[in-house]
Amino acid sequence: MNLPIRRAAAAAVSGMLLAGLLGGTATAAPSGRATLAGSVPAWATASSFKNASSTSDSVGFRVYLGWSDPAGAAALATAVSDPASSSYGKYLTPAQFHQRFSPSQANVGAVTSWLRSQGFTIDYTPSNNLYVAAEGTVAQAGAAFGVTFGDYAVQGMTLRSPQSELSIPASLAGTVEAVAGLDESAALVHTDQAPTAPPPAAFVNATPCSTYWDQYDTATPTNDGITLPNIYGSATPWAPCGYTPTQIRGAYGVPSDLTGAGVTVAVVDAYASPTIVSDVNQWSTNRGIATLKGGQFTQVVAPGTLIRPENPAQDPQGWSGEQTLDIEAVHGMAPDANIVYVGAPNNYQDLDAALNHVVDRHLADMVTNSYGFGGEALPPGFIKPFNDIFIQAAAEGIGVYFSSGDYADETGGNPANWPAATPDWPASSPWVTAVGGTSIGIDASNNIALETGWESGTSSYKPKSNSWAPAPPGSFLYGSGGGTSRLFAQPSYQAGVVPASMSQANGSTIAMRVVPDVSAIGDPNTGYLIGQTQTFPDGNTKYSEYRIGGTSLSSPIFAGLMADLQQHRGTNIGFANPMLYGLSGSAAFNDVLHVDQAGVVRANFNNNVDATAGYAYRFRSFDFTDGLTIHTVKGYDNVTGIGTVNGVNFFQ
Repeated sequence: MNLPIRRAAAAAVSGMLLAGLLGGTATAAPSGRATLAGSVPAWATASSFKNASSTSDSVGFRVYLGWSDPAGAAALATAVSDPASSSYGKYLTPAQFHQRFSPSQANVGAVTSWLRSQGFTIDYTPSNNLYVAAEGTVAQAGAAFGVTFGDYAVQGMTLRSPQSELSIPASLAGTVEAVAGLDESAALVHTDQAPTAPPPAAFVNATPCSTYWDQYDTATPTNDGITLPNIYGSATPWAPCGYTPTQIRGAYGVPSDLTGAGVTVAVVDAYASPTIVSDVNQWSTNRGIATLKGGQFTQVVAPGTLIRPENPAQDPQGWSGEQTLDIEAVHGMAPDANIVYVGAPNNYQDLDAALNHVVDRHLADMVTNSYGFGGEALPPGFIKPFNDIFIQAAAEGIGVYFSSGDYADETGGNPANWPAATPDWPASSPWVTAVGGTSIGIDASNNIALETGWESGTSSYKPKSNSWAPAPPGSFLYGSGGGTSRLFAQPSYQAGVVPASMSQANGSTIAMRVVPDVSAIGDPNTGYLIGQTQTFPDGNTKYSEYRIGGTSLSSPIFAGLMADLQQHRGTNIGFANPMLYGLSGSAAFNDVLHVDQAGVVRANFNNNVDATAGYAYRFRSFDFTDGLTIHTVKGYDNVTGIGTVNGVNFFQ
């Protein structure tokens, strides 16, 4: 889901934002004002302008202050995360971080006083003083920040944006670094529910499908009596029905005594499924693993976040499957780990506040996030504040994991779009572990029979011609996100591991950050079996199970594996990338390689739930390459990173 550094001193820290690319500095403006450069999103163009925004609309936003010593905070976060440093593992408590790096109370007071003088209501300031949340009307925002607002057509939505750069009083120029929420860039978030929302519409796996890799292939006739034509000269495996925790733990070699005991994993999403506990417990019982114990699972709403039911982008039901997947993936890999679910009460505005709450209250040892933005074309008001939160997390020994995205390099497999190839944000931040996806075959003994990069092509069976069209491998459908950042210089942990052909793929004269870092099972066609309460066409609401995937699966799976590793180590892992890249090329990781002419056939119900409307058959090819700028190769690659967990060699 599913996209500045303004103080030059921080650019010296490895992997920081390139100031020249991002802007965001408060620069001089007439009449005692300072301009926040970079505060107009790239999508707010003259060609997409529709009309002036309604000045009576309400708007909630956050004024970010940034750390008092950003270079010092980044340097400390780097040192405590580097196994080669004498400071490795010497993490700060939240209180210690506040004392050293939080904005002063005087600066918070100055921002708060100015906002009140402009007629805004002050909602909340977190304990780390990172931002002041306020709300008012568009008219008040226009007057306060010296802009007019327009509505723009963006990806089928109408979104608000300032029509020129924001400005603030010159007296606040050294205090305010970004403003988030005045433009509606956050509505572009996607995933690889409100407490009162009904369960979402049902989806049911069609058969044939296999319980393990290649149990059945297309030599087996379909339920409607069709023998499908061969692909690449032989029968093709039917897609798995959905792998179980036992199968995935077996494939990645997790020792049976590692269950994540003593570790807390946070999951950040939007909304909250009203049936999540009963669903997880029923699913666990069906899988033969322990149900949630008392106190093992908690749900939290970050203070100061807002419910905005008037926004048409709200989709409470749309996040129910995401939350269920994330929690059942973590619980499946680490069944004794504690899970803290932090749900933003809206699906577009408060995900940063939810993550900040986890970090600033140190609610967990690691955080998995299965959302993101399709590229890095966001204003600094969204990018820099998130990066500040990631730096605090690293300083406190909290690992942050993000799915790398589900649309490959965002070109859609079209060579004409190559100049726009990009990784997704926040996966591209050098302060997070970006998790890519793989297509995987797990055999009857729970060993890996096949694993390759998840990039799917699709072909459909045509009954009249008894053929597949377009001819396999088909046309690009979706796949693991990756690529070369246009914002972040190469972090030191990637030096010597990531080839220059990737780190300078955008024509940069210096090496840049490349995504992903690691990978895990992700392909929906070789995905995970989850259980969820769903609403069926007859109006009946009941628990059912189905296969699901995406890097929204990869991230919580990998976080669960890291919880097992942390139990084994007995100490916090924290920001893991320096440690993980130190193991690159060793037996600790499976080097995921390209596989030619492979894939699965899946049966789909035309009505998503049963055979009454008939079936459709699709071939989903593995590691599709046509028209993409990212490829699975030997060594590090921009589809699977340094690879996947390799059993006892990793856990040692």
